[in-house]
Amino acid sequence: MKQYGAEFLGTFWLVLGGCGSAVLAAAFPGVGIGLHGVSLAFGLTVLTMAYAIGHISGCHLNPAVSIGLWAGGRFPASKLLPYIVAQVVGAIAAGGVLYLIASGTAGFDVSKGFASNGYGEHSPGGYSMLAALITEVVMTMFFLIVILGATDKRAPAGFAPLPIGLALTLIHLISIPVTNTSVNPARSTGVALYVGGWAVDQLWMFWVAPIVGALLGALAYRLIASEEVGARADAHAQAGGNELAPSS
Repeated sequence: MKQYGAEFLGTFWLVLGGCGSAVLAAAFPGVGIGLHGVSLAFGLTVLTMAYAIGHISGCHLNPAVSIGLWAGGRFPASKLLPYIVAQVVGAIAAGGVLYLIASGTAGFDVSKGFASNGYGEHSPGGYSMLAALITEVVMTMFFLIVILGATDKRAPAGFAPLPIGLALTLIHLISIPVTNTSVNPARSTGVALYVGGWAVDQLWMFWVAPIVGALLGALAYRLIASEEVGARADAHAQAGGNELAPSS
């Protein structure tokens, strides 16, 4: 139960910190943090929680990440459902707290988006459904590659939160104009339910695309980073070769 509680709190923090920065601070008159600040905020939520709860639950904070780690052979299938439930509930709870805060000022209008993800007329840049689909699949794929690589036992120990948090920042810098950046079904659900209407109608995209991307990322990492490939590369490097020796 401690693992599930950690995932609840971690995902709560991700949604409150990331979506909260978008709703409350992005366009604040005169000193708004804009796209760059929101991107950094999302990265910081993962970075800080990775150090806070990584040793408890692994700090997934994202159903797509949990599924990708399972596909990558790093996470047991028996824990998938409770992890995903904890993440989604944490995201919805954070969305509720954010709604209470945001609605405390005159002129608040949840229908304007509330940091929801969308495509077509609900894309920040007016991008099509296909463009949004490709963006979410590719961004999540590379997010999983970074996660799997940074947490590989052959990677330097203790530094994984840094590349993972920076990767999420970079992903937001790239894709906020396209979809408002999801790569996380829980994050999307946590705010879409308060917007309703179009945000819920388009929510399927932000479950399907990140999960497909996570599966592709896990497959890609397993292909390039298997122990066999790594051992052959090390042996060939020690022998003075410049290319990976062919398998026998």
